[in-house]
Amino acid sequence: MKWYALFVESGKEEIVQKFLRLQFDEQALYSIIPKKKVTERKAGIKYEALKKMFPGYVLFKTKMTERTFHKIKELPISCRIVNNGAYYSKERKTYFTTITDEEILPIIRLIGEGDTVDYSKVYIENSKVTVASGPLKGMEGIIKKIDKRKRRAKICLSFMGLDKMVNVGIEVLSKP
Repeated sequence: MKWYALFVESGKEEIVQKFLRLQFDEQALYSIIPKKKVTERKAGIKYEALKKMFPGYVLFKTKMTERTFHKIKELPISCRIVNNGAYYSKERKTYFTTITDEEILPIIRLIGEGDTVDYSKVYIENSKVTVASGPLKGMEGIIKKIDKRKRRAKICLSFMGLDKMVNVGIEVLSKP
């Protein structure tokens, strides 16, 4: 089974995932919508918000067959499987672009058991970021920028052949 991405209208990801779960059992097709917890501020009040890491995408793992493809295409909502163009890829033996293990494993590691990236606890000392706990522990190399005021870390993830910058929530701790 390989990972693929469905491109859907932004805001309709949950509806598409619901239809996929109705059409397929979890052993045939497993789908996720990676989300992240971030702190938002509105009118001076801080609150926790749940945002999508890749708006407009539903990631799914399946053994792609013609039958699976046509069942996905029959979904009542406009969506398309991200492909490598109109040409058949001889090395992959498919029309659809798979998400490589190098791209999906960091995402799976970040979201853990569910589908949400939780807060990581970080220390900042002499411009060096150290992750004490949380999903970013051991992944300090992908952290590109820290915003202490907004309590976010900007991380770089490779997704569908491109480097995407994604903000995730952090808790900045005082010195250890």
